[in-house]
Amino acid sequence: MASAVVFLLVRVHLIDDTYITLSYARNLAFHGHWGLLAEGTTNTATSPLNVLCLAVLTFVVRDAVFAAGVLYVVCQVLLVLALRRLGAATGLPGWFPVLTITALTVNPLLVSSIGMEVELGAAGLAWLLTFSVEGRPFAFGLVAGMVALVRVDLLIFAVLIFVARRRPWVDARRSVRAAVLVAAPWFVFSWVVLGAAVPDTVVIKTLQGARRAWGQWEFGNGPGLYWQGMPGQTVLAFLPVGLAVPAGLYWLILVVRRNSAGRRLLPFALLGAAGAVYSLAYVQLRVPPYHWYFGPGIVAATVFVCAATAGFVRRAERGLSLLLVAALVLASVAGYARAGLPRDFAPLTSNYTSSEQYAQIGRDVARLAGGKTVASADEIGVLAYTCGCAIIDVFSDRGLMPHAITELEARTGRLTRGLLRVNFAFFDDTVRPRPLDLALRRINGTPPSNYLATWTISAPLSGTAQLYLVPAP
Repeated sequence: MASAVVFLLVRVHLIDDTYITLSYARNLAFHGHWGLLAEGTTNTATSPLNVLCLAVLTFVVRDAVFAAGVLYVVCQVLLVLALRRLGAATGLPGWFPVLTITALTVNPLLVSSIGMEVELGAAGLAWLLTFSVEGRPFAFGLVAGMVALVRVDLLIFAVLIFVARRRPWVDARRSVRAAVLVAAPWFVFSWVVLGAAVPDTVVIKTLQGARRAWGQWEFGNGPGLYWQGMPGQTVLAFLPVGLAVPAGLYWLILVVRRNSAGRRLLPFALLGAAGAVYSLAYVQLRVPPYHWYFGPGIVAATVFVCAATAGFVRRAERGLSLLLVAALVLASVAGYARAGLPRDFAPLTSNYTSSEQYAQIGRDVARLAGGKTVASADEIGVLAYTCGCAIIDVFSDRGLMPHAITELEARTGRLTRGLLRVNFAFFDDTVRPRPLDLALRRINGTPPSNYLATWTISAPLSGTAQLYLVPAP
């Protein structure tokens, strides 16, 4: 029930990228078509499993946004069930799952990522750890395969948890066989039919980082960007990561002393360490600091900190510890409500304007464009979802991908070029970009002389600007 209430609050400010996923799900549910727009196949849905789950639910409930709410609640339930089994298997007190799910539910960054694949990934990681602790290799492999379909980079968690098991070579074949059984059909289909084994967003986002599309900001210093516009929410969002560091050091001391609590918390420490490795990999990639990229690391740190609270604290100190946790939860709730309910923006966002205003702009563009193609102004999700017209950029037009692939190959080393060529071995590079009739332009200064319509847009990080609809150059 609590998760349903949370979604009812946040549904009005689902971020722009969520609507990319929802467009894919709606097109698949109603038209059997894999693409951002109603026409033309694309492969820019980062999470195939998220789209597939949403498409099934959308087909049943007939509304993609409502389907996102159903999936969110289901993932929350699955997460709680996994945490209960983890707590029971490791001898943690019964309030550990409640503490953890509460901390995850109110985290501003995770709230801002609802509708994306973060929640589905969190449930997958929790069950991955559960089956590892319970010594169930085949079930572990099945979940690892599903985690790969949530986000292929989450395999970092699967591999580290697998390798860190006691005697990992025992039943290793069963785990690998199960993972391949689940994941291989989709990746082969995507490779041959969609033209790439992994989504095109790998190229798009990596190229954004190489181009320094966000200026000085990248994943490594990304929290500083959000601090500028949303300092309180940023502190609350990344607090679990800060707390995980001293908790991890204390856990190491207990392990060295051969303390029973240290041994009991080993699986959770491993999850936290995997989250750190995952985040360091993103630091090395230097991709833009999209806030949901921090989600898996924050989920891992939160689970570890909550397990440490449940495992380290003596009975006499638990009241004070839980009081502090309650204060943090109240701070998160108060911070969310401070902007007024319903909020216009997610607690953490980098979008240029609110989803509600983008929806209105999308309806206006549909009327003004009259079926013509329209180039996007960098953000396409809500516009594509509400316009019902051809909003064009690299996410929606496969004809723009060959240039992006060529540019990334020119910027990378021999190994990466080889991997790119294997990944796009079946890519149809004869597809040409769609001709553009109109374009959206976000401008802070002098307006263009030939604009057809204009809207004033504003957001916490980007400030106020004008969005113009102009004839395409």
